[in-house]
Amino acid sequence: MNAESAVAELAEPYLRGLLSSAGLDVEYVRAEGNTLYRRGEDGRETPVLDYASGYGSLIFGHNHPEIVARAGELLAGRTPVHAQFSSHPYANRLAAELNRIIHRELGTGEPYYATFANSGAEAVEAAVKHAELDRVLRLAETMAEIAAGAEEARTAVLDGRAVVLGEVFARLGVERPSGSGDPLELVIAEMTRVNGEQSAKAPVFLALEGGFHGKLIGSVQLTHNEAYRAPFTALGARARFVPQDRPDALRDALKEVLEDERGTLLQLVLEDGEVRLVERDHSVFCAFLLEPIQGEGGIRPLSWEAARHIQEFVDTAECPLVIDEIQSGMGRTGALLASSHLGLRGDYYTLAKSLGGGLAKASVMLVREARYRTQFELVHSSTFAKDSFSCHIALKVLELLEADGGRAYRQAAERGAALETMLEKVRSAFPDVVKAVRGMGLMLGFEFHDQSQAEDEAIREAACSGMFGYVIAGHLLNGHAIRTFPTASAVNTLRFEPSVLLTDGEIDRLERALTDVCGILREQASNRLVLSS
Repeated sequence: MNAESAVAELAEPYLRGLLSSAGLDVEYVRAEGNTLYRRGEDGRETPVLDYASGYGSLIFGHNHPEIVARAGELLAGRTPVHAQFSSHPYANRLAAELNRIIHRELGTGEPYYATFANSGAEAVEAAVKHAELDRVLRLAETMAEIAAGAEEARTAVLDGRAVVLGEVFARLGVERPSGSGDPLELVIAEMTRVNGEQSAKAPVFLALEGGFHGKLIGSVQLTHNEAYRAPFTALGARARFVPQDRPDALRDALKEVLEDERGTLLQLVLEDGEVRLVERDHSVFCAFLLEPIQGEGGIRPLSWEAARHIQEFVDTAECPLVIDEIQSGMGRTGALLASSHLGLRGDYYTLAKSLGGGLAKASVMLVREARYRTQFELVHSSTFAKDSFSCHIALKVLELLEADGGRAYRQAAERGAALETMLEKVRSAFPDVVKAVRGMGLMLGFEFHDQSQAEDEAIREAACSGMFGYVIAGHLLNGHAIRTFPTASAVNTLRFEPSVLLTDGEIDRLERALTDVCGILREQASNRLVLSS
């Protein structure tokens, strides 16, 4: 027994127990390319083909030699990690390079301003926080205009240049005053009260059913999985979830949301010597969040039709669109932005995972110029964000993506197509076992039919307990030396998110392994599952 195994488990011991029950609690000691090396009980290393790929964080694989070399140069050169509140030209270069690529993919020249962070969830929080700041400032501007209009109307009435129409008093339930006092005093007071109630309403966030945007206090309320969200509802923002897999239902749901949530503010206007009361649209929508391909929701791509409905809604409702590209972006689908394939135009983008090249903890929130608020730079910060090391590593990742005319993008599309062809081949051979293959590029899902009514007791029990996908992953690991996991909110779906280095031989290995798994499920032969080394 070594010293580490003798120490009581204090680092998430319950999770360690769950991993152990599925045969997934192995130690990895080395990594390169698409391979992780696990340490056996005898101390020897065994190679494992990694299809989980850091939940999509390794577009160039583990420890890519050029990225590692760049990291070595930076560390050897004593690059400053902590130089906060100073000039960061490397961060500006990174923002500029992201803009260059985004402009090419979107066909726009509008700048996107960058706020850097350390994780995807933090980037989402920054986007949501910025969107709310923008909403609050826009509302303040509107309220100031209303106040100025009321003062203009009052002055005109007192000067005898205008009269107040009776409908103004009737609409507000205020009696017209008699005598020579201020005829608008009670009107303005009541209008201010009504507008105050409207403007104080909590913001509404929209997100898609099945979506995942993180597990922090704000982002978890925008994540559809109730198990993650429900315990913390009192802490978070008000969110409404709409369907994404049925475009007609999505269209109807968005119409209903627009009718339910859009309110009005009252404003006095002076026209041709008359003071009227008019209604002014007031939206409480803070943001609409979506993933172009839902990762934890089961690798579910957004359809063209759904994307069109959403774009039309956000344009009509003047609701900013936050596109979460944390798992789908950075070249994984053959483009920097998976949403660019759908013709979506985001007000905000969040990128992370592969942005750090598998070495740096880096993310970024991008907001287009028309929405950008400079005040945000003074009310939001992060100790480790925008540092020299992570920015230079991210620049190297973009360099590799763009090299040779975007060869990496083409590799992602071609390798993804080859992998998808193989997965479809297995599905066709086992239609009674495999329900669907979904995704795009190197972000693919392989969904099994529900096994909660399985004849085999062990398989049925795993399905009913929510451990089915993890048990299958344990068999792939221990029986075939292949690493992957189910998606967090759809545990019947296995994720396959390898790097662009994926070879035909590695695809063949996975085909043999999945064929074995499907055979076990077809034959209801849990005795053949291998859950330990």
